[in-house]
Amino acid sequence: MMELPARRLLLVHAHPDDESINNGATMARYAAEGAQVTLVTCTLGERGEVIPPELRHLTGAALGLRRRGELAEAVRALGVGDARLLGGAGRYGDSGMMGIADNADPGCFWQAEVDEAAGCLAEVIVEVRPQVLVTYDDQGGYGHPDHIQAHRVAMRAVELADERGHRIDKVYWNRVPRSVAEAAFARLQDELAASPFGKAATLDDVPGVVDDERITTAVDGTAHAAAKAAAMRAHTTQIEVAEPYFALSNELAQPLFTTEYYELVRGMAEPGESDLFAGLGIEETS
Repeated sequence: MMELPARRLLLVHAHPDDESINNGATMARYAAEGAQVTLVTCTLGERGEVIPPELRHLTGAALGLRRRGELAEAVRALGVGDARLLGGAGRYGDSGMMGIADNADPGCFWQAEVDEAAGCLAEVIVEVRPQVLVTYDDQGGYGHPDHIQAHRVAMRAVELADERGHRIDKVYWNRVPRSVAEAAFARLQDELAASPFGKAATLDDVPGVVDDERITTAVDGTAHAAAKAAAMRAHTTQIEVAEPYFALSNELAQPLFTTEYYELVRGMAEPGESDLFAGLGIEETS
């Protein structure tokens, strides 16, 4: 059996692009430090809204294929060598935004049986044996059905992996502290005129914003800001980047965070924690 790196991180995301927006700097940092970084993406985002006019003809399976290629380019930019699709390519389809008819498609992720999907993820966990897992909170950060389902599947997979002989030491949810978001949006308002974006998003458009006291961990990824921006740019159908801001299909500017924040929900947090592996006694491998 191949020897695994000492530190192993698993991230569970709903669609291609979520990994780069939420955790790009974190992934690039740990990959550069020699940790094994494994990304599991649950759908191909076949129902995403396409930004460039010349690509708006892409829908359904054709868009999913395009976004799969974008994901591959993004993880290369982050230095991540292990990116997987939950259950294999096309196993679970994009569910669309909450409250639309697409949510009822029997092939979409929202309709997936949680234990079945979690079983697929638990197989990955037992194989790569991560000490740390990162995913969304129970609202999926902002209420998208695929994000909520990714949370449910990830948390259930942690339980199933326990039963199969591998315990994950620490589980984190993606977060943004309210004070940081407020300060970033204040800067954005001052700098908006110099950006290519005509309007700014609001705090409500940022997934996972919570009161500061819920933040347990801040991972400084500023040394990997260029890698995160490059990964986001790789998702050409979904993101327009003009550092230090970006916009999605709504064309509303929002901050591109290079320090990324987390709430520990399983395990013990160190005071002022700045490392997802803090307290586990595992040294960097490079």
